[in-house]
This record gives sequence, structure tokens and C-alpha cells, in this order.
Amino acid sequence: MKKVLIFTILLITGLILSQFIPYILRDSFYSFKTFLDALLYISLAFIMINVGREFEINKKQWRSYTKDYMVAMGAAAFPWILVALYYLFVVAPPGMQIWGNGDAWKETFLLSRFAAPTSAGILFTMLIAAGLKHTWVYKKVQILAIFDDLDTILLMIPLQILMIGMRWQMFVILVVAVVLIWVGWKKMNTYTLRQDWKSILLYSFIMYALIEVLYRMSTYFFGGEGSIHIEILLPAFILGMIMKGDHSVESNPVDIKVGNAISYLFMLLVGMSMPLFVGVDFDAMAAHSSSMISRIPIPSWGVIILHVVLVTLISNIGKLFPLFFYKDRKIGERLAVSVGMFTRGEVGAGVLFIAIGYNLGGLLLVVSVLAMCLNLLLTGFFISYAKKLAQDALLEEVSIAE
Repeated sequence: MKKVLIFTILLITGLILSQFIPYILRDSFYSFKTFLDALLYISLAFIMINVGREFEINKKQWRSYTKDYMVAMGAAAFPWILVALYYLFVVAPPGMQIWGNGDAWKETFLLSRFAAPTSAGILFTMLIAAGLKHTWVYKKVQILAIFDDLDTILLMIPLQILMIGMRWQMFVILVVAVVLIWVGWKKMNTYTLRQDWKSILLYSFIMYALIEVLYRMSTYFFGGEGSIHIEILLPAFILGMIMKGDHSVESNPVDIKVGNAISYLFMLLVGMSMPLFVGVDFDAMAAHSSSMISRIPIPSWGVIILHVVLVTLISNIGKLFPLFFYKDRKIGERLAVSVGMFTRGEVGAGVLFIAIGYNLGGLLLVVSVLAMCLNLLLTGFFISYAKKLAQDALLEEVSIAE
């Protein structure tokens, strides 16, 4: 619970700082923003490498995971789609008719993807602390949460392609993605690489540097419209995936502390990367914005809070998808799995940061960030309820056996 509380505080702190730093730094803000983005990408790569390291399946029995992957895909898709539709048909004023614009659909579906991924790291840690490590609920959640994150990462590729448009760069990104996925599957848990925090941080820096060099070189030769920008989520995940598991590192107190510190830093940086929305003339900004969803008028804070609560509710209703499967288990266990997957964290924040990179902002971004903060605040309640459901199911099994 402490980790979740720190995540929330840092995300909100970063959000507050983002509204003052541009005024304080003025002309130096661009240099600061460049440095901030570099730290963000390196931190995100560090986190995603560790998520990839947790991805372990028996390739010889891959068919047995088909149902789990489909369930995880549904658990990621329904919150995403429901939030996107809410943004398009409820948050956007009817007069704008934003729902009839193709660009608005693309932008909304990219931004609302933040609602899809479960935070595997937070979830696993809190379920173990709750004493559920050896239960069916934990074992099932462990598979679904990783598949959930993987599905989010993979779906970012077509979303990125939609944002770029039908240009030759699209095919480069697609080829790179296909090759990475193929390498990840063929070489899963193959390479014995150093996995202490210093090594993973070094891998993250090198990966960021390579992607940035490719982006800058393509921009230099082909201009901004012809640049090739590969999101760091997939390459970092695949690198972690091909590493042979090193359980000694997982239990090392220093590695755990540094890993947590980088996650904390990442949440703070995501908050600090938010665009200005305090003291801004949104009418003038909307008139010059190329983003359709950024033109949605900003309502009162009371209306914003209502949207935040409803987005949080809608996204978690979508996460109840696993409840309709695994009928051989008690409904309490299935509900425990679903509620456990309500947890959000670094991957969702990473999606928001990527959306900002496409100049998506305004009301929908503010609602998305605050909804993530609210969901983080509720994480302790979610896990406590999942624990109660799992323990009740276990006690029922014991009483039947007796």
C-alpha cells in the first residue's frame, strides 16, 4: 500500500509542478523538457525490461495459454473501448460533432489506452503481501496481468501507425515490430545477461540512445514528417523477455530499492510532462491546435471531477471481463481475479506520456491523469476486497472437504 500511495502523491506532485515550471524556467524550459523526456524514456525502458523479465510461459504448451490470452485481451480491450466511447459521446459537447471526425477517433483511442493495462508489479506485490501467493487467484492473475500488459504494448503498434498515417515509415515500424516479436518468442529466456539494476539501467540508456539517433537521423534526412519514431515499450519488453531468469537479483534488497526508486521517479516525471491547463486561454490554443480532441472546451472543476469518477468506474467495469470465464471456479474467485486487475500503474502512465508526444492534451488528458490518480488511491481497497473474496472461497473449499 505504501508504494501505491507514493505513486499517487508523486503523480499529483508532478502534475502540480507541470503548471509552474514553464513560467519559472521561461526560455530554458525547452532544454529542461528535452532532458525530462530523456529521463522518462530511460525510466520507462527500465520498467518495461523488468515487466518482460516476468513473462514466463511454457512454449511447448502454448495452446494451453490461448484462453488466458483471449481473456486478458478482453480485460484490456473493454476498459479501453468503454473509456474511448465515453470521451467521444459524453465528454465532447454534441455541438462539436467530434464523434464524426476520423482524426478524433484515432486520437481518442490512443489516449484512452491508458485505461487498459493492469499494473503487474503493484498487483503481484500486494497479493503476495496479502498471503495469496499459493492460491488459484494469484496464479491466474499472474498470467492474465502479464498478457494484459503484452496486449497493451502490441496494440500500441497499430495505434501508432494510425497516428503516423500511410507513409513508408509505417512499414519500417511494422517490420521492426514483427522482427522483435519473432526474436522474443524464439529466444525467450535464452540469454544469460547481467540483470542487476546497473546493467538494466545501462541497457535502458543504450536502447533510448539508439531509438533517439534513428529518430534524429530520419528527421535530418526526411524532415519532421518523414521521421521514424519507434516507441520504446516493445523493444524494452522484448529485451527483458529474452533474458534468462535470475532469481537472485529479484530478491536482492538493493535491486528492489533502486527499481522502486526508478518507478517513483517515472511517475513524478509523467506528472511533470503534462501540458499547461492552468491559466491557459484554451480557445486560442484550440484554434492553433492540430489535435481534434484538444479543442474540447474545459468545463468547471465540478464537471471534471464527475468525469474522473465516471471514467474510473467505467474502466473498472470493463476489467470485470474475466468474471465470465473459468466457470469451473467459484464466482468469488473469478471476481477476485477481476477486481485484482483493477490496479493501474507504470504502463498506463507510459501510454499517457506517449499520447502527449503526439500533442494530445486538453480536457481528456486532464481527466485521464486524474482518473489514474483516483484508481491508484483505491488500489488498497481493491486488493483488500480481492483478498476477502479469495479467502472466503478457500474457507468454503475447506468446509466442504471436512
